[in-house]
Order: sequence, then structure tokens, then C-alpha cells
Amino acid sequence: MAIREIITAPDPRLKQVSKPVDKVDDELRRLMDDMLETMYDAPGIGLAAVQIGVPKQVIVMDLAREGEPPQPQYFVNPEILSTSDDLAVYEEGCLSVPEFYEDVARPAECRIRFLDYQGEIREMDCEGLFATCIQHEMDHLKGILFIDHLSKLKRSMMLKKLVKAKKFQEKELA
Repeated sequence: MAIREIITAPDPRLKQVSKPVDKVDDELRRLMDDMLETMYDAPGIGLAAVQIGVPKQVIVMDLAREGEPPQPQYFVNPEILSTSDDLAVYEEGCLSVPEFYEDVARPAECRIRFLDYQGEIREMDCEGLFATCIQHEMDHLKGILFIDHLSKLKRSMMLKKLVKAKKFQEKELA
């Protein structure tokens, strides 16, 4: 396993639409293992492959609370089958938009279909934080960041701060 670099906004690679995966094989499982290690190291609770520069429909998540044993989950070619009409608002953050958090409204519940770590087809009902997180990560597969759900003004202000922080970091490293 290896820790990969997480791409941060406004990198245009984050806007790529991810491609479906043909099959779950050892190479893809290595990618998912690397993604999980990268996510834990960051630390975060979800990561889409596109966030490490691999535009494939692959997501890893672990919603275990501090002190609980890890509960890694793997989602290959995930699709939303249905969503509730009710919305839930969560304060979202993103490893690709570091240090920014904002409230985002999403469907409170959803049903998804995906391939698991072994390549088996699964369906799952999601609610609460799980529903929010899987929808957030699935947005990444379509080239959408959580800040794209915000007002144009808020999004613009965040992106300017990210660009400024990136320039400052580059000067520090030079």
C-alpha cells in the first residue's frame, strides 16, 4: 500500500468525469487499498479515485468513529437508484478543498448499487451521514465538488483563498 497525493481545488483534474471500471481485479484492489491508506493518513472519511488523479468510478469510505475499529467500505461503479424527497443538511468538508466547511443540503436517504471489493454486486440503503458522504463522493465521479453546491460568491471566495494558499505553500517549498 502507498499513500498518494491528494489533488486540491482548483486543479482541473478534479472536474474530470470518471470512467466506469470494467472489472474488479488485483490491480483495482491495490488502488482501493492505496486510496484507503491515503484517506486515513489525510485524515478523512471518504475519497474518490479522481482525487488522487485516477478518473475511475471508485470510492472508499470509513465512517467509524474515533476509538472504533476501522470499517472500510469500497464502492466501484456506484449508482444511485433512488433518493428521498426529504433533505438533510450537513456541514461538509473535502480533502480536495482543505480547511473549508459549509452546510450542504442533500437527500436524507438514498439507495445505491455498486460492486464491492470482491467485485460482487451490492445494493444498500443509506441514511444520515452515510447518505451525505456517499452522495458527496459520487459527485466527485461527475466532476462536482461540494463547493459547487454553494452560492457563486461563496465558491469564488473559497477558490481565491485556495489559490492564495497554494501560492504561499509553493513559495515556502522553493
